[in-house]
Amino acid sequence: MSTKTIQPSGKERTFDQDEIIVSKTDTKGRLTYVNDVFLSVSGFAEAELIGQPHSLIRHPDMPRCVFKLLWDTIASGKELFAYVLNLAKTGDHYWVLAHVTPDFGPDGQIVGYHSNRRVPSREALAKIQPLYQSLLKIEAASPDRKQGMEAAFAALVDQLKREGKPYAEFVLGL
Repeated sequence: MSTKTIQPSGKERTFDQDEIIVSKTDTKGRLTYVNDVFLSVSGFAEAELIGQPHSLIRHPDMPRCVFKLLWDTIASGKELFAYVLNLAKTGDHYWVLAHVTPDFGPDGQIVGYHSNRRVPSREALAKIQPLYQSLLKIEAASPDRKQGMEAAFAALVDQLKREGKPYAEFVLGL
């Protein structure tokens, strides 16, 4: 199943404040572990997810440039916090505050990635959504997907420079 075949329903689903969505991937972003909360919120069965790209739950209203920032950061061995809009199997959406970290092997090399996701505050979402909408418009303005994503990434970097904060500090300060 691909999210390209899932039509967003416009309906939001939520999960409890004390629940944590957990997943692990290999270095290519293919799911190697999902917890029960992930399964419950996403609506997928474990067998539908393991071995599939984590992008299976990518919502089309999520700016691609944020994922570029995420992958650039974690591939360099650093952690990242980000607000992410995900797509459930039913087409429903759900917001998370993701904390993504690399997993290191005994030789110090990255062997995969680990993500814990919590319920984000409504106040933070009210602040991040306009930014994401502006980044999506920049991405869509280019007929070339890669150029659109690069332009939106540059706009995000400029925004962070204006704020005078790295992305993690910006996100956690919302």
